[in-house]
Amino acid sequence: MTALSIIVVSYNTCEMTLACLDSIERETTLDGVEVIVIDNASDDGSASAIAQHPLNVELITLDNNIGFARANNLGSKYATGEHILLLNPDTVVLDGAVDKLYAFAQQYPDAGIWGGRTQFGDGRPNLTSCWRKISTWSLFCSALGLSKLFPGNRVFNSEAYGGWARDCISDVDIVSGCFFMVRRDLWKKLSGFDALFFMYGEEADLCHRAAAIGAQPKLTPDACIIHYGGASEQSKAGKLVKLLAAKMTLIRRHFYPLAKPLGVLLLIMWPLSRLIAFSLLSLLVPVASFKASRHIWREVWRARQAWIAGYGGAGDGLSSPIVGHAAFIAESATTR
Repeated sequence: MTALSIIVVSYNTCEMTLACLDSIERETTLDGVEVIVIDNASDDGSASAIAQHPLNVELITLDNNIGFARANNLGSKYATGEHILLLNPDTVVLDGAVDKLYAFAQQYPDAGIWGGRTQFGDGRPNLTSCWRKISTWSLFCSALGLSKLFPGNRVFNSEAYGGWARDCISDVDIVSGCFFMVRRDLWKKLSGFDALFFMYGEEADLCHRAAAIGAQPKLTPDACIIHYGGASEQSKAGKLVKLLAAKMTLIRRHFYPLAKPLGVLLLIMWPLSRLIAFSLLSLLVPVASFKASRHIWREVWRARQAWIAGYGGAGDGLSSPIVGHAAFIAESATTR
């Protein structure tokens, strides 16, 4: 019987994906593990290189980039394991992390969803392995810049759990999709990720829905991986546009009715306040970093009609205006 199905979604990350597969082969000793790779129409030779990897993965190549959520949903249809592990291609498994996370899941089976700790390539903590759900207070702190000014404060930076180093076992609201283990029966009961989300926010939505039926996502510090982050993103502005669209969709879907208008307003204030701040700073202190930040937030603000609308439309994420806007921003950034 297959114990664990590992799903990796690759998009123009050939070298990193191969390094990720190398680390799975090197660090994972658990019996009954299958690895499924979905290549999202990469044009960097990823598919042919992955096909030759000694790990002998099950490779599904696509003609179009269908996004992170839909690609994982597709991969899960090939999965036969009792548990599913979603693993980003820009990760490196350290010190038996997959084995340790699986053992943690056996120790706390009622959690339903499990995550570990992440670090950057240079060993610094990467605190993006889990999140607290967004609230009107966290949106207020983001809009005023308090979460940036006080990143280690749990009150002002509540979504990131403040300065918590992810160094103890804890219940969490959201496990990041970069290192996300879930019982396959729970995944199937929830119908996997909502395909409305092209990228970002899909794991938050799933954790919300899982919690509503009794799951309690849990994190262990013992399972640690390297997560470089954003490897498939060509443009920071494009990433922010998709992130804002995801947050807007989460607000409309999961906030209480009376809180939704305020949540939407506060989220709109976040990029607007950044644009105003960096525009003033670039005038007062004309340094390159301020000008670059002003440019990024200006591009994000220009795309506001798309991200304010959020993900939606045809119900598959691909038809949302946000995808076209993000793609245009990314193309502009590489040709400017």
